[in-house]
Amino acid sequence: MFILIAGVLLWWAAHLFKRLAPDARAGMGDKGKGLVAGVLVISVILMVVGYRSADVIALYAPLPGMGHLNNLAMLIAIFLYGVGGTKGTLYTRMRHPMLWGTVIWAGSHLLVNGDLASVILFGGIGAWALVAMAAINRAGPWARPDAGRGIKGDAMNLVGTLVIYGLIAGIHSWLGHNPFLGTYG
Repeated sequence: MFILIAGVLLWWAAHLFKRLAPDARAGMGDKGKGLVAGVLVISVILMVVGYRSADVIALYAPLPGMGHLNNLAMLIAIFLYGVGGTKGTLYTRMRHPMLWGTVIWAGSHLLVNGDLASVILFGGIGAWALVAMAAINRAGPWARPDAGRGIKGDAMNLVGTLVIYGLIAGIHSWLGHNPFLGTYG
């Protein structure tokens, strides 16, 4: 469990470094980007290794059928991840779409995983996203974008969402976790 917790803590530290120590981060210049990226790669590796090697310590039993709600929430989360890149209708209306997507991703995974490692991983990343939004909001007001691509951006995002969702579902199935069963366990 230590490896998983270390990975989540490194994730938090790397992402919040700029907000918590702006002078130190600015003093690092472009080298700081590489350092932060390296720490993030290490954090992801630690989270994957730690999660896959953690003992299953049940905390709660997910309700039957929650897999279907998880699947719907994941479609929404993936769509939100693409809002900034495709600049659809939500682009000018929503602050932090990727972070909100992360909160939905985390919450949906907590619906279907009731073990301690899942609470640490998904709860930790979800909590980070909420703290990150608060830190960004505290730093200053939102400079709302003037224009996006509108419905064209939404169509692009929807196609990308379905492709990425299919890839993620395929990877989950390949790892032995068929996301279309509806009930896990």
